[in-house]
Amino acid sequence: MVLPVIGPVAAPGIHVMTFNIRRRSSRPGGPVADRWERRRALVAEMLRAERPAVLGIQEAMPDQADAVALALGDTYRRLGRGREREGRGEGCPIFVDTARFEIIAHRQVALSETPEVPGSRGWFAAAPRTAVVATLRDRATGSVCDVVNTHFDHVSPLARVRSAEQIRRMVVEAGRPAVVLGDLNAGAGSRPLRVLLGDSLLADAWSRAAVRRTPEWGTRPNYRRPRADARRIDWLLVGGGIEVDVAAINGEAVRGRWPSDHLPVQAALRLPPPSRSSRGPGDTGGVSRRHPAE
Repeated sequence: MVLPVIGPVAAPGIHVMTFNIRRRSSRPGGPVADRWERRRALVAEMLRAERPAVLGIQEAMPDQADAVALALGDTYRRLGRGREREGRGEGCPIFVDTARFEIIAHRQVALSETPEVPGSRGWFAAAPRTAVVATLRDRATGSVCDVVNTHFDHVSPLARVRSAEQIRRMVVEAGRPAVVLGDLNAGAGSRPLRVLLGDSLLADAWSRAAVRRTPEWGTRPNYRRPRADARRIDWLLVGGGIEVDVAAINGEAVRGRWPSDHLPVQAALRLPPPSRSSRGPGDTGGVSRRHPAE
């Protein structure tokens, strides 16, 4: 039995998680701990225990995203596709519990100079990089927010900075409370984080939390025991008046094994109440309606 670190959260609280599940590798001779067939059930057990209402995952191949969807259940909807030109390959989808949220709009953009061109890459990135953006309305409170899930390049420092600038512009243009999830391949104090946190547009949920359920683990222990003196490169950022009641970096093994080389980052959030100054559901601001909710 897996004991949750946060677990299901009652309204008006919202359990949000970002988790790099580590892509399925076809490389022969890799570490046994890295094999997806060994980890798939561990990921599923952890997710069934935690039950985040909103989940952003990274490095998900299509069959891995299918496994996550199966673990979460029928009320969840997957948003986003693979990063390649025809929507295949690795992706960073968002999973939304539609019993809790209405999906107003969503889209996927390339992190490049041509964000509307699927599969495009920019700024010397080693691979195409994407962001999935969703506008959600909380069925319990009527509050609206944007959720962005992304995975920054691991090779090009310039790509990480430009990607942060692109996401910052998206948050500013939308003008709504926002949650940004992702493996940013960048630590605290790095230039990408300074771009995102500048002028208090966004804040680190861990630093903002009223309660922290775990030590401040580094988020990529690579199938080893977590360490508190290691870097955090996986981030959960909030802005626009979102309150953080609880935060956690989930360093718990499942049946003595690690679900991924990264740790999930989790938070229990509260959205600000709806107000006349908030953009209504018909006005999606910077979020395109070209991929509307079905």
